Amino acid sequence: MSCIIPTLMKKLEVDSIIRDTIDKVLILRFGRASDPICLELDGILAKSAREVSKFAVVSLVDMDSDDIQVYVKYFDITLMPSTIFFFNSHHMKMDSGTADHTKWIGAFHKKQDFIDVVEVLKISWNIF
Repeated sequence: MSCIIPTLMKKLEVDSIIRDTIDKVLILRFGRASDPICLELDGILAKSAREVSKFAVVSLVDMDSDDIQVYVKYFDITLMPSTIFFFNSHHMKMDSGTADHTKWIGAFHKKQDFIDVVEVLKISWNIF
């Protein structure tokens, strides 16, 4: 079963969700709704959102919004989709096998791949 994932289009919305998501992993997918790889990832995120809802919150961030460009520059998002993880307002870094440890770049191949990454982050930060 899929969930509808909110899309954030304003800096204030991103600020608020980062600040207000407490004791859960916050997952922000930066990308464009018109990009086929982003759409593939969005499908995986929507199918997984319910399963991770006890310990994670998923939101999409529209990179085309002028108001969001401050985050695009801050997180150096040049490739889409880019998925960034937070816990209690802290940016979670991860080793995904690339030189960039600040985000996951690209789509997950299947739903379980995404769930596994979120569970590893949850365990490594002692989130229960």
